[in-house]
Amino acid sequence: MKLAFLYAGQGSQKTGMGRDLYEEFPSIRSCFENKSAGFDLKELCFEAPLEVLSKTRYTQPCMAAIAMAITKLLYDEGIYPSYAAGLSLGEYSALYASGVFDDDSLISILAFRGKVMEETTANIKSKMCAVFNLSEERIMEAIDKVNSLNLGVVACANFNCPGQIVIGGEEKAVDAAAEICKRMGAKRCVPLNVSGPFHTPLMEEASVLLGERLEQTKLYDMSFSVVFNSTADILGDGETIPHILKNQIKSPVLFEKTIYRLRSMGVDTIIEIGPGRVLSGFVRKTAPEIVSYTIEDVESFYKTVKAVKSA
Repeated sequence: MKLAFLYAGQGSQKTGMGRDLYEEFPSIRSCFENKSAGFDLKELCFEAPLEVLSKTRYTQPCMAAIAMAITKLLYDEGIYPSYAAGLSLGEYSALYASGVFDDDSLISILAFRGKVMEETTANIKSKMCAVFNLSEERIMEAIDKVNSLNLGVVACANFNCPGQIVIGGEEKAVDAAAEICKRMGAKRCVPLNVSGPFHTPLMEEASVLLGERLEQTKLYDMSFSVVFNSTADILGDGETIPHILKNQIKSPVLFEKTIYRLRSMGVDTIIEIGPGRVLSGFVRKTAPEIVSYTIEDVESFYKTVKAVKSA
């Protein structure tokens, strides 16, 4: 078995996430009690209504807290991956798992990332929308048409899996592109529960600020390779993690290609870490031969640990 950890991104958050893990395992309570974000992670994860938890400045460090907790629990069980990856903010937790960030730096950098992503786009009426069952070529055709009409910025933001591509940008432009996609034969166009035009050129200012912060952050050597969102590959010669993460925030997430890359490196089993089963669904649609497990609570933790250890 060659195992990879996959870390969930924004949109998977839910009220109460991590509460039962906190109650069951005293060893990981520090993850939710970490003060590096400047606000109460435990209260937000366990008590905050979804509309509050879904504000990106809160979502990002809160999702990191539960990812950190589950990673620690897996390591306590002697379960280590050969590789890791994550969707957008989940990439930071993948790097944490590999040793690049410590607990405080993971929480603080994601609190900063969420803050600048929110603040730099606060005056932009934005939207993200998942387009189902329409080719990349037709979606790009729709985007080009909208951009030629000067309706605002719209771009491909996520290539999640075969049959699912996310577009994002200014609301009017995204709505126009979605309508064209539907006329072209898209099965559905579904708005996403996120609070900004992530992974589009509208994140340029946030990218610059994040890059400056990352250059000031102490990073450690990776203990295993992470497959990055913006390249769908491991760290190449001459590439640096701060540069890749700076570009990631304004570049499309190549998640489908990330799964193919993991498969090409021999990965046959993945554990999705974090609320929901979104990434496992992407894996099944992209590389169904890969065995998928998910951990988001106590029950799924025990179930997955037993299955992986007996595999």
